[in-house]
Order: sequence, then C-alpha cells, then structure tokens
Amino acid sequence: MTDAITSRRMLLAAGFGTAAALPARAAWTPSQPVRLLIGFPPGGAVDIVIRIVAEGMLRLRGVATVPEVRSGAYGFIAAQGAARATPDGYTLASAIMGNMSVAPVMPGVAVPFDLDRELVPVSNLAGTPMALVARPDAPFADLQGLASFARERDGAATYASGGTGSINHLAGALLAGVLGVRMTHVPYRGGAPAVLDVTAGRVDVMVANLAEVAGQLRAGQLKGIGITAAQPSAMAPDLTPLAARVPQLDITNWFGLVGPAALPADVRSGLADLFDAVLRDAQTANTLRQRGLEPLPEAGPAFQARIRRDRERWRQVIEANAIRSD
Repeated sequence: MTDAITSRRMLLAAGFGTAAALPARAAWTPSQPVRLLIGFPPGGAVDIVIRIVAEGMLRLRGVATVPEVRSGAYGFIAAQGAARATPDGYTLASAIMGNMSVAPVMPGVAVPFDLDRELVPVSNLAGTPMALVARPDAPFADLQGLASFARERDGAATYASGGTGSINHLAGALLAGVLGVRMTHVPYRGGAPAVLDVTAGRVDVMVANLAEVAGQLRAGQLKGIGITAAQPSAMAPDLTPLAARVPQLDITNWFGLVGPAALPADVRSGLADLFDAVLRDAQTANTLRQRGLEPLPEAGPAFQARIRRDRERWRQVIEANAIRSD
C-alpha cells in the first residue's frame, strides 16, 4: 500500500513538473493587416497620431496597418464601424476625449449607440496638453494677472472656443471656475477661426491644443500664459506648466483606439502590447513630440479608467456651467 501511494505521488509530481515545463502561450499577433478607422478629417491631430503609430508598427514589428478615414458625426461613424466589425482584432477605430468622455455627458448630443456596451478600449496612443494663450497685447502674463483682469471687467473678459461644448469651451469654463471669475464665452465654428480672432485681438484668451497654436506663439502672434500640464513641453519650453501650481488645470487631450466589445481578452492584450512597444520606441516618440504630442501608452484597463475619470470631470464642469451643445 505504501509503495502504491509513493508511486502515485511520484506520478503526480512528474505530471506537475511536465506542466510547469510547458512553454508559455505565445501572445496574439496579427496575421493580416489591421484597419484603423479614423473618425476625423485628414491632417488633424487624430489622423497624424494614427499614421505615425502605423508607420512605427510596420517598421518595428512588421505589422501592416491600414489607416482609413471615415470622418463625420464627431468620430462616431468610424467608432460605429468598429463596433459592428467582426471581433477578431483586425478593425479598430479612433477614440478621443471629446467623443468618449464628453459627448456621453453633454446635453444636446445624440450619441448614436451605447459606447460602453458596444466598444472596448484597446490602447491609448498619445496626448497633448492645452495652451492658455492671450491676444498679443493682453495686459497680463500669468494666471494671477488674468484673474485680476477678469474681475475688473466683471464678466466682460472673453474666451474663445471651437464651438459650444467643445474641449476649448469646457477648458475655458473650468479655468474661469478655478480662478473664481466670470468670463464670456465666444464660440466659433472650429478652432482655426477662434485662434485667428485671438491673434487679431478680438477675444482675450483661449485654451487651445498646443500643437494648433505653437506656430503663432513662436511668431509672437499670441501671448503664451502657460500649458495645462505639470511639466514643461519640449514644443514650448518657455510656457509655464500651470498644473504645477493649480492641479485642476492638468488637462491632456488624448487620442486612442477602441474595438468591438466582444474582442477576446488575448487579442486586446496582444494589440495593446504591440502599441506599447511602438510608443516606447525613441523614433516614434520623437516624431510625435515634433508635432506637439506626447506618447501615452495605456492598455485597455488603464485607458478605460482614464475615459471614465475624464467623463466625470467634464460632467461636473458641464453641470456647473449649464452647458448644452448647439
């Protein structure tokens, strides 16, 4: 009996040893090109980020990706294309703070499908701080000066945006709240005309994507007050990191990728690992930084947490300022 028990124990031990010696399962990698649906026009920040990452994916890992523009409906045409795609890892879509974190909590915005039930975050890619800029002849050069200027005018000081409910609008409303002042919002049909009117001196300030105003700052057409980050930006090293003193002004406008909700966990993980490797590559990172963007590698769970955190943040700003989209 003792010999039999001993034999069984030896067999079990041998079995465990064999199992432990088995090689780990290889991570999922694409065996055909991956379509990346871009929900915004060519030449914009989303398009630029995805094409830089696509180039890095091919160069570093030999994985072909096919950027495909499907712009319109605030990126939801592309997002819905991914939601309805076969969940095999070969169709992803762009996701930005505006359509994933703002639109779902913005009154007046009709989101055409349930983002949380039909999409799954795969990977964040890059982000850009925003720049607080003023008209070139503004009589202030920092937050304290802006606050004093706005208080003296009791609501007559103005801030521009690319439209009611845009990130520029929400960031401006947040800024006014943090400073404890009243300011008048001046919406435009897009960021470019808004920036143009600030450079012309028709509006006092604007919170804009750094990449969109870097040229005007260098040319002296805008006065830089600071950036919405805790650290300086290589693209505008002279701008004060506002969040170092006022943490509420830490605002990163981010750009990532989502896939169909039924995407298997191993496929999501494999894709996230690929994007992570590309974003940590020095050449890719430098190319992004030349465009005013910072690599922001975040796999699914961390990316999803950011989406939810920003959604709650902007919900509070929207409700506090009774903002409703046009």
